[in-house]
Amino acid sequence: MTPDQILSYPARVLTQQQREDYFSHGFVGVQELLPADVLAELQAVTRDFVEQSKAVSKSGDRFDIGPGHSPESPVLRRLKNPDTASEAYWRFSTGLIADVAADLVGPNVVFHHSKLNFKWFDKSDTVKWHQDIQFFPHTNYNVLTIGCYLSDTTMDNGPLAALRGSHNEDLYNQYDRDGNWTGMLSDEDAEGVDTSRVDYLTGKAGSITVHNARTLHYSPSSRSPVPRPLLLNCYSAADAKPYTPHPSPTVNAYKLVRGEPVQWAEHDPRPCQIPPDWSGGYTSIYAAQSGEDAKPTM
Repeated sequence: MTPDQILSYPARVLTQQQREDYFSHGFVGVQELLPADVLAELQAVTRDFVEQSKAVSKSGDRFDIGPGHSPESPVLRRLKNPDTASEAYWRFSTGLIADVAADLVGPNVVFHHSKLNFKWFDKSDTVKWHQDIQFFPHTNYNVLTIGCYLSDTTMDNGPLAALRGSHNEDLYNQYDRDGNWTGMLSDEDAEGVDTSRVDYLTGKAGSITVHNARTLHYSPSSRSPVPRPLLLNCYSAADAKPYTPHPSPTVNAYKLVRGEPVQWAEHDPRPCQIPPDWSGGYTSIYAAQSGEDAKPTM
């Protein structure tokens, strides 16, 4: 569907102005959207997983941990696939946030994946400039990620930053010169980013960010000793079909969470870079950008 076609459907959660801002800028932020009880449940479940991570010494199927992680000083960079880790996370993925997705991709919505990223007062928690769609190319670009801040997020603890209008510009090469996947812009490309067009999406706990899969974005490192969790859910329009293996599939991948199944895929003529073959597994963007799991080109 085109933006005009999507906007012709009545809004479920967002205002019409917020929907228009998303299509104009490639992202939108909404302050304190979550009901208090939903937020409190997500915060409690997340605290439990942080405690569980203290017993882990290396990254695995559930936890991605950073350098220096220990029971005394945990460095949990990511809780992988929270949609299968707790029923509370999956209820959230299929509840209010799925309605937000329908406001922006159209009435037929498919769940793609979820993740829970943390900031730990460590420069290794920087997420460098990148675009998402090269990780999981689809037949069209009605693919987005909705982030929910589980704690207050300011310029001190690494908010999401996005480049206005970049979703309508060319995609970047996210391989290095040797053909290794890095999942980020080269230093040269990053230096050319027009910082006058960057918005930092700060917000209180319960606020959300939404960005299109083509939108150029990053997240600076935190300057706060208090960890900042960001729960992320990715969705697509049902007529956006994947070209490549899912980077981290769960039993919920590609489930229809709103609307009806479709019988036709819609194809956007703009090209998309193909990532490595993820069928053998995927760790996290932190590992890719730091070179921990560099993979050669196919």
